[in-house]
Amino acid sequence: MSISPTILVIDDEDDIRKLIAGILEDEGYIVIHAATADLAAQKLSANPPDLVIQDIWLQGSERDGIDILKAAKQKHPNLPFLMISGHGTIETAVSAIKAGAYDFIEKPFKSDRLLLMINRALENASLKKQNEDLRQITMNTVFSQVEQLPDYICNILDKAATSNSRIMITGEVGTGKNIAAHYVHEKSLRNNKPFMTLNCATLHPENLEKELFGTQPESKESATLGLLQLVNGGTLLLDEISALPMETQGKLLNLLQDNAYYKIGSNQKISVDVRIIATADNSIEINIQNGTFKKDLYYRLNVVPIDMPPLRKRKNDIPDLVELLSPLSFSKQALTKLKAYSWPGNIKQLHNILEWISLMHEQKDMPIEVSHLPQELKGTNDTSSNISSENDNSALSDNIFDIPLREARENFERYYLLSQVNRFDGNISKTAEFIGMERSALHRKLKSLEVFADDKQDVA
Repeated sequence: MSISPTILVIDDEDDIRKLIAGILEDEGYIVIHAATADLAAQKLSANPPDLVIQDIWLQGSERDGIDILKAAKQKHPNLPFLMISGHGTIETAVSAIKAGAYDFIEKPFKSDRLLLMINRALENASLKKQNEDLRQITMNTVFSQVEQLPDYICNILDKAATSNSRIMITGEVGTGKNIAAHYVHEKSLRNNKPFMTLNCATLHPENLEKELFGTQPESKESATLGLLQLVNGGTLLLDEISALPMETQGKLLNLLQDNAYYKIGSNQKISVDVRIIATADNSIEINIQNGTFKKDLYYRLNVVPIDMPPLRKRKNDIPDLVELLSPLSFSKQALTKLKAYSWPGNIKQLHNILEWISLMHEQKDMPIEVSHLPQELKGTNDTSSNISSENDNSALSDNIFDIPLREARENFERYYLLSQVNRFDGNISKTAEFIGMERSALHRKLKSLEVFADDKQDVA
């Protein structure tokens, strides 16, 4: 059973308060009263109502209705106010709306009009509350997903969020580019304004411009709003921007230079305040070289460059990511398989595989072994499939007498080389130096044994 909304009526005239209360109570509302500013402040502080009907002029009070409205809005920004006055002017109404009132109504008023405005104000407040709840859920999701990124990336994102600079986020599919962009918005001063995404790769060029700029045909009734107009004051993410047609690139460049644009079919310039974040794969520089992406546009967008590392370059983070993303425990051998996999789909693919394992693994109290992994991971030949005990060395020695010499030698070499490559975080040069092999020879051996390696170079 739903609880009826509570409405606070603030008016210095007792007859007006009783009249309004009678109208509202007949409609099932709960009504409370206040005749002065001090009493109104007490009622607002003790138990905020769902809506306030506020007389602008209060005799016997040091503060008027506008003052009460402003003070209440500081503590309860979404509390709807309907302002009433018997001496209303346009200036008074405008002042009330600017101070945060939902609407203004002059005395005497018809009960039907009052009830209609109350209903609309309550619906508007409910919608705002739903939007805030949804935004909070979105923020929590974004922040939890950002925890999956490397610390140095998070530090760059935090610093970028405090500025108004444009950002270019590059990286492979599934590395978290869109999450990073959303995180920057939520941490910025624009977080109370819209965040919208335009995927440049999925729309036809003509539809893309309509989505971005909007249209202004001869008939105003058929005009459409573009994302730039809808997101004004907020953040616009241009996803996969390298797919933008050249003509649209030119229009976007003009927007970045002038902070203004034209709707399609219009010669009227529209000013706009939007922060642009762009994402692209690592081929965008090739597009610049072959002339399919404007160099000037790239430099305008690439004020703060952020390159998202693929998961295969972060394999030492995989155990921590698994612990963060899955409630299940994994054996050392299973984690070794996860670390050895190439992860073409990056973190997004890791999410999906962990979800699959969770669905398929019935014994939740038992650790995940290699046999529980999907076939694409079990097929990674980093170590012998015969290794299954907690002690890798003992497992290798226990099983080595049950297989032919050639297979045993390959198993040992595969296990030994993978361990050394992991030890040096995928750096083949350092691994080769440690084990006493030429770098090229080690490459050939790893390839012949089908051992995955990052092939990192020495760093100074």
